[in-house]
Amino acid sequence: MPALQIRQLGLTDYAATLADMQAFTAGRNQDTPDQLWVTEHPPVYTLGLNRRGVRLPQNDIPVVNVDRGGKITYHGPGQLIIYCLVDLARSHLNVRQLVSILESSLIEFLAAHSVAAEARADAPGVYVDGKKIASLGLRLKNQCCYHGLSLNIEMDLQPFADIDPCGYAGMQMTQTRDFNIALTMTDIAADLTQRLKEKLTHVR
Repeated sequence: MPALQIRQLGLTDYAATLADMQAFTAGRNQDTPDQLWVTEHPPVYTLGLNRRGVRLPQNDIPVVNVDRGGKITYHGPGQLIIYCLVDLARSHLNVRQLVSILESSLIEFLAAHSVAAEARADAPGVYVDGKKIASLGLRLKNQCCYHGLSLNIEMDLQPFADIDPCGYAGMQMTQTRDFNIALTMTDIAADLTQRLKEKLTHVR
């Protein structure tokens, strides 16, 4: 099985990156390595497939319709995004197991910095004291997934107030800066991708 690869993309346009993920997934074969794409995006709202009853923002930030599950969320500078392009069949994983790997990696990272976090069965993501610090969203095509996780690090959280994050009215957001985690985005990305790589390699 080919080794998992990590790609450092820097700041990327959301729509272009989505198109790249779709093309990568459509062109995969049994020898295509799984990849983790590390990036961040300029300000953008992404609206998932569950669009019923979504409160749309009344501001100038663009809204992009996307093919992942879930409702609406926000991406912006200072938020770490790791896209997980994984052949689930080859790794003998289902979507729920992959979600658990993403959540546990985030929870373990935060615990290593004395921040107690938890996952919620009713609302995928990771939470600290009831506030959401990380979001998850995946899309499965031919047993291969794309999209992934976003972790708020040091960003403007105000745009979240103009929506119901992931469909939850009044959902409060937080970020690692609020818990005095003195690591750069580069450091946090290195830590999280290593945790993900170990877990994904272990299940093969």
